[in-house]
Amino acid sequence: MDIKGFDLVIPKFGELKLKYLVLDYNGTLASSGKLLDHTKNLLREVAAFLEVYVVTADTFKTVKEELEGLPINLSVISKENGSKDKRDLITRLGRNNCIAIGNGNNDELMLSEAKLAICIMGSEGCAKNALMASDMINTSIDEALMLFIEPNRLKATLRK
Repeated sequence: MDIKGFDLVIPKFGELKLKYLVLDYNGTLASSGKLLDHTKNLLREVAAFLEVYVVTADTFKTVKEELEGLPINLSVISKENGSKDKRDLITRLGRNNCIAIGNGNNDELMLSEAKLAICIMGSEGCAKNALMASDMINTSIDEALMLFIEPNRLKATLRK
């Protein structure tokens, strides 16, 4: 897959040269294991310029069905080592190339490792550790995905 990437200079925050979007599934991308149709459309749009990964323990056993047909790399991880597995994916891809989006305690290491970390505080809430490891928060995954479709939103929030 030829990755175009996402490049953006944010005053006093830094230069972003990103290739990968790594997403937690439950509580971040999906609610109660279900992905909304408009979110699927946004994922397709973002996948045109970022390689998208979803990492999950698949608590509701719905992820394969929900992501079917989407241009996404899926990694089902263990419940026991999920935090480490998520962080290790960011490390393998290269931390300076990665955006991470999550909401739970098991996302803290992933968020801490990524160049750009976004916490989702949606209907399932977010863990304090995920929040503290993030550069910014959004109230929905759709809002977070729109940051890359309309990058001036990202710049407005993160510039100093």
